[in-house]
Amino acid sequence: MLHPSYSDLMKVVNSEVEPGEAPVVNSRYSIVMATSKRARQLISGEEPMVDGRGKKPLSVAVEELNQGKIKILSEEDEQEEEMNAAEPEM
Repeated sequence: MLHPSYSDLMKVVNSEVEPGEAPVVNSRYSIVMATSKRARQLISGEEPMVDGRGKKPLSVAVEELNQGKIKILSEEDEQEEEMNAAEPEM
């Protein structure tokens, strides 16, 4: 069994959502996709944000998400961030 559970991780991710707003994460699929993406980043050489000694990259990614070190962006936020990154700085 995954510790923390999917429902615990969903609560952490959605903790900053204001009442009445749509939650960032609605399903376990979103949690799986986010942690697998982060695990691939760790495998490619990015530094872990938590103590990862002796742990597999996916376990480190789950712990980072649980501690709030990484955020899952909604599709709108992700598109906005991509647009900002593509704009040339003056």
